[in-house]
Amino acid sequence: MKKVGIIIMAIGLAITLITGFSYVTREKVVDLGEIQVSKNKNHNVAWSPIAGIVVMVVGGGIFLFGLKKQ
Repeated sequence: MKKVGIIIMAIGLAITLITGFSYVTREKVVDLGEIQVSKNKNHNVAWSPIAGIVVMVVGGGIFLFGLKKQ
C-alpha cells in the first residue's frame, strides 16, 4: 500500500503544479458544396490547486495508515 500512497501523492503534486490545460477543436461553420468554412474553437479545462492538495493528503493517509502486507 505504500507504493500506492506514493503514486497518489505524486498525482496530487502534479495536479497542484499543473492547474489546467487547453485544447482546440474545429467547427464547421458553412458547408456549401465545394466551399467549406471552419473555425477553430479553444477549450480550457481548469481546476483548483486545492484539489491537488486534497489528493496529496489522501495519498499521505494511505501511505501512513494503509494495510501492511503480512
